Amino acid sequence: MHQKIKNDIQSFKPSNEQEEKDKIQFLKFLEEDNILLRENKVAHVTVSAFVLNTSRDKVLMAYHNIYDSWAWLGGHADGNPYLLEVALKEVEEESGLTDVSLIEKGIFSLEILTVDGHVKRGEYVSSHLHLNVTYLFEGDDEAPLRVKEDENSKVGWIPLDKLDNYVSEEWILENVYQKIMSKYQQMYGN
Repeated sequence: MHQKIKNDIQSFKPSNEQEEKDKIQFLKFLEEDNILLRENKVAHVTVSAFVLNTSRDKVLMAYHNIYDSWAWLGGHADGNPYLLEVALKEVEEESGLTDVSLIEKGIFSLEILTVDGHVKRGEYVSSHLHLNVTYLFEGDDEAPLRVKEDENSKVGWIPLDKLDNYVSEEWILENVYQKIMSKYQQMYGN
């Protein structure tokens, strides 16, 4: 059932120790039958999109109500083993942006993220893990955007050099977004 994701994760080349260790754990979690579904209350697969503008000096983010912070776009796999499809769907749902293209083929970043307990749609959700993969996209920062009101209160292009002024989740900023930006700069030099 999870062979597609297993192949994608196995072919992913970690860029640091965190990704190496998280890749090992991710592959172990894939042995669980319901890992693609939120019904797995301990851990489930999520997908994120890090969308740069064509000048590659801004990233598309939404102000996520649950996290009370500006953050990348993304969501749950909800049973879909084609994670790139999930990423594209989430970009459109959360921002209205329909025309994005991959900068780098395949998974760009991989991380296991902790999610604190919270209330969603009036129901308590226990703390759990997001087994997350990230795709790197490019999009037009002149294209119209729209907010997904049940999840976000704002959406916009944030200057990469000002992310720390917008993102209040310090761990995500330092360990995920900066990792992605550093990896991008090493690969593309800008």
